[in-house]
Amino acid sequence: MQIQNQSPLHLTYCLNIHPGETLAENLAAIRQHAVAVKQRLAPRRPFGLGLRLGAAAAAELRAPAARKKMRDELDALGLYAFTINGFPYGQFHGARVKENVYAPDWRTRERLDYTCLLADILADLLPEGLSGSISTLPGSFKPWIHKEADVRAMAQNLVACARHLAALRAKTGREIHVGMEPEPFCFLEMTDEVIKFFEGPLAAACADAAERELVRRHLGVCLDTCHAALQFESPLDALRRYRAAGLRVSKIQLSAALEVVLAEFRGNRNSRPEEVEALRAFDEPVYLHQTKARFKSGELLAWPDLSDALPAIAESGRLETVRVHFHVPLFWKGGAPLRSTAPDLSAEFFREACAATGHLEVETYTFAVLPETMRAAGVVDCIGRELEWVLQRL
Repeated sequence: MQIQNQSPLHLTYCLNIHPGETLAENLAAIRQHAVAVKQRLAPRRPFGLGLRLGAAAAAELRAPAARKKMRDELDALGLYAFTINGFPYGQFHGARVKENVYAPDWRTRERLDYTCLLADILADLLPEGLSGSISTLPGSFKPWIHKEADVRAMAQNLVACARHLAALRAKTGREIHVGMEPEPFCFLEMTDEVIKFFEGPLAAACADAAERELVRRHLGVCLDTCHAALQFESPLDALRRYRAAGLRVSKIQLSAALEVVLAEFRGNRNSRPEEVEALRAFDEPVYLHQTKARFKSGELLAWPDLSDALPAIAESGRLETVRVHFHVPLFWKGGAPLRSTAPDLSAEFFREACAATGHLEVETYTFAVLPETMRAAGVVDCIGRELEWVLQRL
């Protein structure tokens, strides 16, 4: 929904919280859930959508007639689309996803073609006068990148994507921008890595200064505040550094990571049963739950998944704080020993966010795998409360 007219600001939630790979399944989720959220938050005005269109659903919207039919239905429901989550290409619910979410990566033609198709779709769905954003994976899964040729291939495909977006703008008048979303254990995970990639390999892949300017207009960053917190980076500091480097903040995904501050170590093996058992409730088989821990010295330790981290958490006496890539609802206050990183989203952060981007999106795709007590009220109530939490701070 549009919540600010001057320097337009739109707030939504990401529909990747709802299962569905086909277009019919996506539309059913919109009719059942998004309409209910709209009735709760914006019953008398249009409500914006953060679409999630995987490759299967996007293929069904390849024909302009199919896009017009979808646009007509959204109009009739009082909905509009302004952003798409183009990170997960394939199945995203109900089966093992883990590292498969990064495939195909930006080394491949499949990822380029898919993202360009999403841009074509969004250009036809966008209301007049709005720009559109697409979030995408930050290059690849870090363990898959072994040589400079991999980095060059990613940069070349991203520049090709920017060329497509520029041609689309010239043809339709609709500006679409793509934001790379840094994430732990990905090719781009830290703020420094993102800035260096834009200033190094991505700039080098451009033909000339004009193309570098074109790339900066159409490619930028999607700042996921859960992912920043996982790096023990302040989302506010990350946002300021992106802006200082001249990077476009395409979209900000408002989300919180799971956190536990460890009790004083008592010296014997498995001496943290309370904390470990509390975390074990979030160790599930669908998504990758990258885990990072900070020592009292400030040094960081990282594991690709929570299951890998639990033994070390139980036995290490020097760990102080553990953060897990498990998106928990923004309004959730936790319960000893667990809490969330939502307090990172301060009033100062929101002031900066509103100045940096026109697109804010709540993203808690892990709803279906949350412990049962945390989802008892249902998905619509959870989404509504998260959006209300944000609105109270804007």
